[in-house]
Amino acid sequence: MPTVDSLGNPVTLHEPASAAALNDFVDGFIACEARAVNILQAAGDVSAIVQACCAALHMFAESADAPRNARPFIDQALASAPQASEREQRFVAAVAAWVHGDLPRAIALHEEQARQHPRDLASLKLGQYHLFNCGDSPGMLRLALQALPAAGDVPYLHGMLAFGWEQCHLLTQAESAARRAVALCRKEPWAHHALAHVMLTQGRIAEGTDFIGSVSDTWTGLNSFMVTHNWWHQALFLLEQERHDEVLALYDRQVWGVVKDYTQDQINAISLLARLELAGVHVGAHRWADVAGYLERQRLADHVLPFLDLQYLYGLARADCADAVATLLRNIESHAATRTESHARTVWQQVCVPAAHGLVAHARGDWATAVAQLGTALPRLLEIGGSHAQRDLFHQIWVDALQHNGQWAAVQNLLQPQANAQPESLRLARQLRNVHAALALPVDG
Repeated sequence: MPTVDSLGNPVTLHEPASAAALNDFVDGFIACEARAVNILQAAGDVSAIVQACCAALHMFAESADAPRNARPFIDQALASAPQASEREQRFVAAVAAWVHGDLPRAIALHEEQARQHPRDLASLKLGQYHLFNCGDSPGMLRLALQALPAAGDVPYLHGMLAFGWEQCHLLTQAESAARRAVALCRKEPWAHHALAHVMLTQGRIAEGTDFIGSVSDTWTGLNSFMVTHNWWHQALFLLEQERHDEVLALYDRQVWGVVKDYTQDQINAISLLARLELAGVHVGAHRWADVAGYLERQRLADHVLPFLDLQYLYGLARADCADAVATLLRNIESHAATRTESHARTVWQQVCVPAAHGLVAHARGDWATAVAQLGTALPRLLEIGGSHAQRDLFHQIWVDALQHNGQWAAVQNLLQPQANAQPESLRLARQLRNVHAALALPVDG
């Protein structure tokens, strides 16, 4: 039965009652809200679009068993696709490509969808997700710009644009898009997130802290990634101000413990604990052990994204889980060696594997190996995905290894430009005082 979704896209439903659940998926997905899971309430409807959305939801688990869990839904979607519209068929095909591991095809289909049906913002956001994980920031931005003439009334499109602009280092445009999104809808957490990126990059530390505090009351009903990740950004602002007790409190209350089984909650936790330790804070073995327990049970053979595997590995190494570290490192090397798609093979073998060895070496205090292996990977780290702010963790670890290895001139050369760009950062200022003292330079520059 034909009808339209909340964005005006025609949909073909066998069960008219499924419309509410479908809209919850569409609206919830682009608004980062937990109600997207309501699509599973309509899982009995064999309509192609419903089944494809159910499959996508399972894939967002970002786990090794996600494709297996998604396959019955995408198989039904493909079987029902001949009765669906051309737009729905393309969405089904894109999700099917994702389930089957063909990301280049999935991205190409989402790009075509943006040209043909620019108000299909669920497809657009899914395409951005894949492009982000491939390190293709210009592709993210280009995809969102394609939809702007037709969907400029939707606040969430401006949030998608804002993050695309920011990841392309076009910060003025990013801030403008983010503020447009918030003007249209104050509760636009993805735009809040993009603006936090802009302010951190520009060294607007106090302003960023105040901004996050001013909008955090709207973070209700969000999926666990969005709420924990936005609090993670607030923690980064506080960390630059060396407000360590507040960062630890945020970690315990907001960053870790929302959905401990979820990949993104796990990497938020690992990253924040690591950054605290790099800043000289004793986080307590119990915090590492809590995270590592989930990693040991769930993540030793995932290999969904190299960006995720590297953080799992470092978390296990910091928790001193020697057997788990050896297993995951061995599995990463084996996975890298068996990739058949050329881009994936290159990223896993030439970026992920050396980075993995460098991270383990750092956790073990093997500074020379950490310097060499991370130094090999860092120039191409964009290719593993993740945002600039997230990948900065690996840069901080490398700088720490350089410092422990006595390479003070290199450390000064790396940290001074950062401190110049972020005069409000007490963290960088303290680190530079130590560096200048080691180099017998004036401590204040």
